[in-house]
Amino acid sequence: MAIVLARSKAVSPARLAASEILRRVEEGAFSSVLLASKEPELVPADRSLCHELVLGVLRWQLYLDKIVEFYSKRKIDSLDLPVLISLRLGLYQLRFLTRVPASAAVNESVNLVHNAKLSSARAFVNAVLRRATREPHYDPAAGVDDPIERIAIKSSHPAWLIERWANSFGFEETEAFAHANNQTPDVAFRVVTTRATEPDVLAKLRLAGATLEPSKVAAGAWRVSGASVLLRELAELGEIYLQDDASQFVAQVLNAQGGERVLDLCAAPGGKATLIAGWTGDQALVVAADLSARRLATVAKGSKLQQLKGVRLLQLDAANDLPFMRDAFDRVLVDAPCSGTGTLRRNPEIRWRISAEDIQYLSARQKQFLLHASRVVRPGGWLVYSTCSVEIEENEEVVQDFIESNDHFRQIPVQADSAFSRRTWPHHDGSDGFFVAAFERIRPACGSS
Repeated sequence: MAIVLARSKAVSPARLAASEILRRVEEGAFSSVLLASKEPELVPADRSLCHELVLGVLRWQLYLDKIVEFYSKRKIDSLDLPVLISLRLGLYQLRFLTRVPASAAVNESVNLVHNAKLSSARAFVNAVLRRATREPHYDPAAGVDDPIERIAIKSSHPAWLIERWANSFGFEETEAFAHANNQTPDVAFRVVTTRATEPDVLAKLRLAGATLEPSKVAAGAWRVSGASVLLRELAELGEIYLQDDASQFVAQVLNAQGGERVLDLCAAPGGKATLIAGWTGDQALVVAADLSARRLATVAKGSKLQQLKGVRLLQLDAANDLPFMRDAFDRVLVDAPCSGTGTLRRNPEIRWRISAEDIQYLSARQKQFLLHASRVVRPGGWLVYSTCSVEIEENEEVVQDFIESNDHFRQIPVQADSAFSRRTWPHHDGSDGFFVAAFERIRPACGSS
């Protein structure tokens, strides 16, 4: 199929927005924040395509870059960033979006570099993408003998992450997990019972053509496909809260009761704090604490929208001693800041940013957070620890260190008749990758009153 340079320099709003977002992600911004900020500027069709392009390119970045190098005979680091982004966008559409005509994918990528004032690169981009249309079956992982490198290229992950996971979980589990990270996650939600009833919400969604499935991970959670416009409207009205069902499960493990004092130590953006408050019929005092005042404002907005009166906000740094009396809380949740490797479906850029050193640093901080949180749990009270990471250093090792250092706590099952900790996985559970463990305070710590 012959493809020539387009005369028009016009680029669709979706591709322009995707190009801008991908450039800013390269500068350190987060795609989820940028996509949300762009949504009001785009009509639904362009919004959907923009999301697909941004997340698809970020998920498949290494795979696409290997194809770029093969077709262009140039190394990635020799290309100007706007040129590289336009090639990634074009190749992603050619390889993964069959509904997009090849001519549109090529011509709009060519025009992106023109709009970036790199007109001299138009012929280069056009030539690379034209070759990609003539040779559509090139596989950059074919012929790679090393199993780590082959999985890394095939699933588009850094090789050091693949090696780490293979050492922890084995090759079969690692490959399944890595490929699951490139799938679009299910949309999960819970009904906000202070604003609506579950039968009414489900009836509205089914009438609008949605397919609904109850979660097998968390009680009261639903997975949904279709009716995206209505889903957005219900969320804006506060009748539902969009939240991965593994995240909902973590909040439910705390099992807070009405009349109890609850601390959510790393609360923003507020999904777990508001679920806890709703779970208790808004009859518990839920202190939602976080380091960021800006992110606490999101918790406040969500609490107001859900008509919850029992949530109180507090800005603090959990790496320091907490500003509470000992034994102040019946239940404490430490959903600790982590590497986020369990959320790579939603936040694909994380895989290109984190390092082994980051994981060790986070593990040390998580141990601090858990220790400080333990001091404000009353005897008989519960302490729940969770992350959205799959790394053993951030999960099992943190729990083991805590148990060995704190004989006034005992580990308890996270569910009736279940193990003392639970992992969820995208490829097993369809949810984000979470880890959760629970402890009970069995006696006062030495030296406490």
